Amino acid sequence: MSLQGTVAIVTGSGRGLGRAYAHGLAAAGAAVVVNDLDGDVAKDTVESIVSKGGRAVAEVAPVGTSDVADALVQRAVSEFGRLDVMVTNAGALRDKTLRNTTDEDFDLVVGSHLRGTFTCGRAAVDQFRQQGEGGRLILVGSPAGQRASFGQTAYSASKGAIVAMMRTWAAECKKLDVTVNAIIPTALTRMVATIPGLGELVEKAEAGEPIPEKARRIGLGTPDDVSPLVVYLASKASSHVTGQAIAVGGDRIALWTHPSEVHEQFSPGGWTPQSVDDVFSAALASELQDYTPKPLDL
Repeated sequence: MSLQGTVAIVTGSGRGLGRAYAHGLAAAGAAVVVNDLDGDVAKDTVESIVSKGGRAVAEVAPVGTSDVADALVQRAVSEFGRLDVMVTNAGALRDKTLRNTTDEDFDLVVGSHLRGTFTCGRAAVDQFRQQGEGGRLILVGSPAGQRASFGQTAYSASKGAIVAMMRTWAAECKKLDVTVNAIIPTALTRMVATIPGLGELVEKAEAGEPIPEKARRIGLGTPDDVSPLVVYLASKASSHVTGQAIAVGGDRIALWTHPSEVHEQFSPGGWTPQSVDDVFSAALASELQDYTPKPLDL
């Protein structure tokens, strides 16, 4: 699936999943602006792409502010003449339970993930509008934003908000021929190594050893297993796909639902606290939603 002639920005692409996205896009023919706050890993990703015949440049900066978002877009335009794809992958982590999360922790995580997605998305759409040829926004969510994720207050809040923002942007950008989707990736990276049962699998993945079929089937593979979806969403072939939250990992792709009501009850004349209790004790008791992650069956 060719991306020849297109230009992409991938934030947070010095390591892990972001690096895989940058490599996948470059291998399909896109010129890539590699962004990371670590100059060494950004340079290494660029050199790796160029050594394989691709085109890439590094823009070293922490995402979050409008100035950085604008600089990323301008780098793409000055180096390669245009912008076609924005992949908002970057973000910091401060995994702590609610009582231990400081204001500074919360602001850092939300500022990098959510505000960084907002500013980069806005800057990209401004450029798409000027070019008048459409574009692709690929936002990066997480299972932590879809279901409970113990110890990740700020991260879960950011990733859930990113998916909600994606739906609104998809509606707003449709008239511009800009598609907006969120991927919900899972992969065996250092980020998940502390989850019980995954440490050994992460070591195998980093060593290049085969990942068991059972793990791959539930969505646990390498970062490279995620990049084909990113390439597809960046291509013309995906022009009919927008406003979607798409899970991807290992051998698995799935669609998340949009939030919807699952059951309704009526009380003629309105509700009292007692009638609310009655309905939650009876009709709604079996409809309460499970908010916890599914246990890993490895």
